[in-house]
Amino acid sequence: MQLYNTLTRKKETLVPHRPGKVDMYVCGITAYDFSHIGHARSAVSFDVLVRYLRYLGLDVTCIRNFTDVDDKIIARANQEGRTSEEVSRQYMAAFHEDMDRLGVLRPSIEPKATEHIPDMIQMIEKLIAGGHAYATPTGDVYFRVRSFPAYGRLSGRDPDELRSGARVAPGEEKEDPLDFALWKAAKPGEPHWTSPWGEGRPGWHIECSAMSAKYLPLPLDIHGGGLDLIFPHHENEIAQTEAAFGKALATMWIHNGFVQVNSEKMSKSLGNFKTIRDILKNYLPETLRFFLLGKHYRSPIDFSFDSMDETERAQKRIYETLREVQHTLARDQWKKGPDGQALLAEADNVKAEFLAALDDDCNTAAAIGHIFSAIHLAGRVLEDKKLRTAEAGRDILLRIQQLVGIWSQILGVFGTDPEKFLEQLRAVRVLRRGLDLPKAHALLEARVAARQAKNFTQADALREELAAMGVEVRDTPEGQQWDLS
Repeated sequence: MQLYNTLTRKKETLVPHRPGKVDMYVCGITAYDFSHIGHARSAVSFDVLVRYLRYLGLDVTCIRNFTDVDDKIIARANQEGRTSEEVSRQYMAAFHEDMDRLGVLRPSIEPKATEHIPDMIQMIEKLIAGGHAYATPTGDVYFRVRSFPAYGRLSGRDPDELRSGARVAPGEEKEDPLDFALWKAAKPGEPHWTSPWGEGRPGWHIECSAMSAKYLPLPLDIHGGGLDLIFPHHENEIAQTEAAFGKALATMWIHNGFVQVNSEKMSKSLGNFKTIRDILKNYLPETLRFFLLGKHYRSPIDFSFDSMDETERAQKRIYETLREVQHTLARDQWKKGPDGQALLAEADNVKAEFLAALDDDCNTAAAIGHIFSAIHLAGRVLEDKKLRTAEAGRDILLRIQQLVGIWSQILGVFGTDPEKFLEQLRAVRVLRRGLDLPKAHALLEARVAARQAKNFTQADALREELAAMGVEVRDTPEGQQWDLS
């Protein structure tokens, strides 16, 4: 499998340090608010990577941390008259709920920063002993960036250029403007722990380094997160880890792209901030997941409700085809019929191309293109009156059902029973559109009665009235069926 390595700026073959095992660390959330769509994109992107590596037979250990002590958590706690622990506990639980709804697998290990303070203190002591860090008279501890010549390698930034625009803030005791905090002296009312430098709490960057080194042998095979973490977070992680342990933190650095909302950067000040919960009030979780997988993980993705509607329509068409495949395969008897070897080979080729897309830097967008190819193939079988009742047609549809199992296992989509999913989809669309459901049901029942009475003029008029409400009616051999247009 080839993955794009931010550190080397090229695709490289993933070669685990321990044969058959992949050690992976993904930066988690700072638990001070409900998770937004950017968090969803990162979680889903790395979830697919873990799923695919496991599909390939690799033993993946994935760590995703929680930052549960931080300036933002403290600020929210003070604002609401609660403790930092109460705030972080609430939003960690909310994150789990959101991820479970999106079908994101729980990580192998999920450490919390506050449970690893001794590990961070030990690492800071190593850095001080090696001349890479220093304590100030007031109890802060800083990493000495000048002591690490490779600083800036991941982000491509020149430390000298960074220094030219950097300043030491009033009250700081840094030797150099670029030096970053490893330990912060306690302020009144803040959570704090005892350390050799006095009461205080860890800086943000030291958390991930200490926790990854505690649970996995260095270097990690993969370290991941959003593009916004490249600098300064991941750059600082590299510097402090290599300085402390004399080893690289990770071989491969993988970063997912940004999410925009209606072509603008998402921010609370612009009023376009979308939490996962905001979106799932109006759409099914699998629709959001399918939307997020529709772009390559490194590309920017533009969220809009129009795009979600388009994704939903595509998803609905796929599930409708899968429902028909399911119904057709329920047949008891099959005829000899035409030879389907060419189409069977086509189905096998679709599978090979689907997996090849994932081998090429986990390209879910291309993989989804091959899902549509498989659905188109299923449609050709279902529309062919001779083939859909033949043994060859059965074999092709069974092969496509096997593909559905692979999609579900790797991408986490299309694993729901089609009938159940389409019912859920109709329910969420009814709510989103504010449909007067009792009135719609009354009109539908009246139309059935009109058709039974052979009053087709009235039946057509009722169809038009339903259409004006956004209800689409179809007459099938199984009876009248409806959906939202």
